[in-house]
Amino acid sequence: MQVQRQAGGTGDALHASVLDTIGLRITSGDLEEGRVLTLDGIQEQFGVSRTVARETMRVLESMGLVTSRRRVGITVRPRSAWQVYDPRLIWWQLAGPNRDAQLRSLTELRIAVEPVAAARAGWNASAKERERLLDLAARMRREGEAGRLESFLELDIAFHALLLEAGGNEMFAALKDVVAVVLRGRTSLGLMPEKPVPTALDLHEEVARAVASRHPEAAEHAMRALLSEVRGAVVPVDGPPVAGVR
Repeated sequence: MQVQRQAGGTGDALHASVLDTIGLRITSGDLEEGRVLTLDGIQEQFGVSRTVARETMRVLESMGLVTSRRRVGITVRPRSAWQVYDPRLIWWQLAGPNRDAQLRSLTELRIAVEPVAAARAGWNASAKERERLLDLAARMRREGEAGRLESFLELDIAFHALLLEAGGNEMFAALKDVVAVVLRGRTSLGLMPEKPVPTALDLHEEVARAVASRHPEAAEHAMRALLSEVRGAVVPVDGPPVAGVR
């Protein structure tokens, strides 16, 4: 749908702003399950057109956060109905008070999937993919040791996306955006150290070498060790704030 232009900015920008604001309020619990919203109320509160309000609700409904019914309105749904793999929803969780719980859930998901994905890459990756994985790991070391976190982040995202894709399992490949948003979120939210720890750099290179040399068991072991480093930095849900997550 083409969102109409509003005063003070494009309709697309207004839609994104309203969407993020309401999404954050729902995922933080400020708008609790069962709360009823209306298009009129959204228009009045945010000063946007009905088109923007309707498009915002359509996106939230597609994510499972709300449901719309005639004569009832737009109702906030329980967490069990949310599309938890949606990257935007993950970002809202990371940016809100449920950050620690979301980090823990995502880390446990990665531990369950990425070591097996690395092993599959050891079996199935093409020669070009093996070469690129080695190159990414080497460049990650250079950028990481230099403290260039922005370029390191992009390389890290590319590294993990390639591993998820190279094994040929489409279910694993579909998780690359999920992994990307948590890696990007940790950096944006200040949860990364000034420089990646040497152990993490070593283990990325170890994974790459194992895949390149067609040693799937070694690739799985190295990836599990890498994610154990991450898990060690994610505190229990009821613990203190997360700091220095790799």
